Amino acid sequence: MTVRTLILLRHAKAADPDDYATDIERPLAPRGHRDAAAAGAWLKEQDLRPDAVLCSTAVRTRETLAELGVEVPAVFEHRIYTGPASDTLELLQQVGATVETLLLVGHNPTLSDLSHELAPYALKDRGLATSGIAVHRFEGAWSGLSTAELTAEHTGRG
Repeated sequence: MTVRTLILLRHAKAADPDDYATDIERPLAPRGHRDAAAAGAWLKEQDLRPDAVLCSTAVRTRETLAELGVEVPAVFEHRIYTGPASDTLELLQQVGATVETLLLVGHNPTLSDLSHELAPYALKDRGLATSGIAVHRFEGAWSGLSTAELTAEHTGRG
């Protein structure tokens, strides 16, 4: 059986919502750029190198991804922005067999809820803060993903 790694990353600190016409347009705040870069440095230190990326279509998630320094194919999926954890899990279950390590960049409460669904009560506190990372591992195919051990968590601060 193949061991799979799922890296859940909540976007970094975003700009004030009052300054933008729609939520999806909100970019990262200056602190968010620093924190996202710190999250990317931690991923490299841990030798967590994704084969593929699923990312929300929101500006702040795209900017978070850009700051990570990850250079692999990314698929931008609007359902990560709008959907609940169950919709995001369905997306994960469609990931191809060649992907061993997947990075998912998204939002709360979806990512914290998804982490909880995969490994109940494993996350500390109330879930992922901005630039929060939860690393889950499981054996088998993505199509069979329903539970996955939480093996690491970290919050990027720069």
